[in-house]
Amino acid sequence: MTPRAALPLLGIALGCATAPPPAPIERSAGDYAMGTALEVTLLGTDVLALERAIEDAFDEVERIESLVSTWRPSSDVSRINAAAGGEPVLVDGEVAALLTHTSELTEKTSGAFDVTVGPLVALWREAEERGRRPSRAELAAARARVGPAHLDIETDGTRARIALDAGSAIDLGGIAKGYALDRVRAKLPGRVVAGLLSFGQSSAWAIGKPPNAAGWRLLARAPDGGFAGVLTLRDRALSVSANLGSSREIAGRRYGHILDPRTGNPLIARRQALVVGGDATDAEALSKALLVLAPEEGIALVESWPDAEALLLDADGRSWRTEGWDAETRFEELDGPPAEPVPADSSRACGAPIFSRCASRNSPVRSARPTCPCPATSAPATSSTAPAAAPPA
Repeated sequence: MTPRAALPLLGIALGCATAPPPAPIERSAGDYAMGTALEVTLLGTDVLALERAIEDAFDEVERIESLVSTWRPSSDVSRINAAAGGEPVLVDGEVAALLTHTSELTEKTSGAFDVTVGPLVALWREAEERGRRPSRAELAAARARVGPAHLDIETDGTRARIALDAGSAIDLGGIAKGYALDRVRAKLPGRVVAGLLSFGQSSAWAIGKPPNAAGWRLLARAPDGGFAGVLTLRDRALSVSANLGSSREIAGRRYGHILDPRTGNPLIARRQALVVGGDATDAEALSKALLVLAPEEGIALVESWPDAEALLLDADGRSWRTEGWDAETRFEELDGPPAEPVPADSSRACGAPIFSRCASRNSPVRSARPTCPCPATSAPATSSTAPAAAPPA
């Protein structure tokens, strides 16, 4: 509202105080995407713009999933894998750019994060089915087919050709959700003043802040099943990776689902990594690398990374963190469940990685604040080796 113009007939200027801005409206919805629940909460003053932005967000994630999912035979990544050892495959330039970036991430993480880990994923899946660990020879053979050197990318404008060596395979499951959130955030209209984009228990983007709050308060679990603490995030992405959130048992021994691309072996330490930063794609890669590397080496890696902070937790109670973690996240450690019940106010201690209301998009979009579940119903879980879009369990 603009101040009224002066009234010359009266010979005086009438000052009109500017009305306070209208309180933001909240719209939320959830749906199944990339093998998990995707929840979108947006705040703004235009109801129709918010509802349209939510629909566009789900459409964008669907578009990306159609490009990178290994569970969709028609996706660009599936076609690249199917043609391994043959002629280059014509793909969308966006896929080529993402794979180029992942190759850079592999180099920067000293091989601790690698999307060409597909042969090792397949090997350990087969080992679980037959109930026997892979032999050293089998591990060596699979490991020899892992690495960016097996990937050849030629770009030409908006299209690209990608060739993969025989026996190699790409798996973007460890980074696809973060990349999708980055793309959704980048395309949000200016009328969205704040929001929380959350893949349930693994990846989130905290945009702006809810009214009368310092940021989005997110409750994080600990690797022992308890509660690690509460983060307060504003304009920061979060990635949570836990090694034994999903595991396999082979010959009476339990193995984590995250693999060390350098050795080919699954991780066995019960640890959880949390990384926040200005880029959800990089945060995803760093949270996996943090589990793979020795704790001190992993923390040093994040310390050297622009605009990123991290916390690494061990089930035995040990922890490691970057120097700026506490200040960046306003981290509040917890020794047990929150003292208060998790409230329905989305600015309180709820949100990713346990934010899980997930009203279907097929039902009317509701304006009420999202309802947080009982903390005991959720636990962080993510995977550097899981498919980009797994079918429902």
